[in-house]
Amino acid sequence: MENKLSGHALAEALRSGLCEIVIGKKKEITLLLCALLSGGHVLIEDIPGVGKTTLASALARLSGLSYNRVQFTPDVTASDIAGCSIYNRRDERFDFRPGAVMCNLLLGDEINRASPKTQSALLEAMSENSVTVDGVNHPLPSPFMVIATQNPLGFVGTYPLPEAQLDRFALRISLGYPSREAEIRLAAGHSHDFTLPAITPIADSDAVCALKAETAAVNIEKEVYEYIVDLVSATRNDRALTLGASPRASITLARLAKAYAYLDGRDYVLPTDVSALFGCALSHRVVLSQESKKALLTPEQVLERICGGIAVPSRAKSNRI
Repeated sequence: MENKLSGHALAEALRSGLCEIVIGKKKEITLLLCALLSGGHVLIEDIPGVGKTTLASALARLSGLSYNRVQFTPDVTASDIAGCSIYNRRDERFDFRPGAVMCNLLLGDEINRASPKTQSALLEAMSENSVTVDGVNHPLPSPFMVIATQNPLGFVGTYPLPEAQLDRFALRISLGYPSREAEIRLAAGHSHDFTLPAITPIADSDAVCALKAETAAVNIEKEVYEYIVDLVSATRNDRALTLGASPRASITLARLAKAYAYLDGRDYVLPTDVSALFGCALSHRVVLSQESKKALLTPEQVLERICGGIAVPSRAKSNRI
């Protein structure tokens, strides 16, 4: 590492560095860092060419994490992801050959173009931070994070992610088109072709693990936990949805809120941290009813209405648990 930063200074340096590379996307970069610091995974759903791969690669380089990229196609196999056992004739034994998940940050480009069997190879890794090959469990490096992308418009030759796998992603985000000013800078030469090779790491895996430990120590008061559970449980009783969010959503939302507060320089979570994350943390975990689909509603619109109907805790200073 060139600089020995730590704590909030390092977290802010990571955010500032990423903002210099992926221009005009501070909100999305903050969400990505929330997932990293909370131990979650991210699904980026957007059209090609808006910087999804650049953002993942820049995060890995700047934070000094080991990085693998898999371009998912129908011929990518589960062993390509998890690894396989190769017979060693000299020693007369089977040796484990690591798959793509043996890294700190795995980018799965167009994950919905892989077969369901290959997609399922990620489930254990995303849930348990380990893979099992031929009955032997192999732990993954720490930290471990998956950033998966998919194009919401290209459905030919794709395999939609099942609800069980979607539920493993902490966030679903979209980068969208850049602003006019940002696109002018890109057209003038401030593109990843020049910015990525110039990145100097300012952290390493140990530093990121230390950030995660500090994030986990952020306080959440009892009233805020109740607010989180009320929000999530409301999705299970709303007529606009046929499937509400599971308890995993409550756990993930609490962890994300800690990271959001930490990136804001606080050691406590506010209800506004929770509401800011609610939509992108649950939009992929709920299923719209047929009536909602006919009305052309989106999960984000339904969740925004639900969030607006839950009373916000007026005080959040005591009763920390």
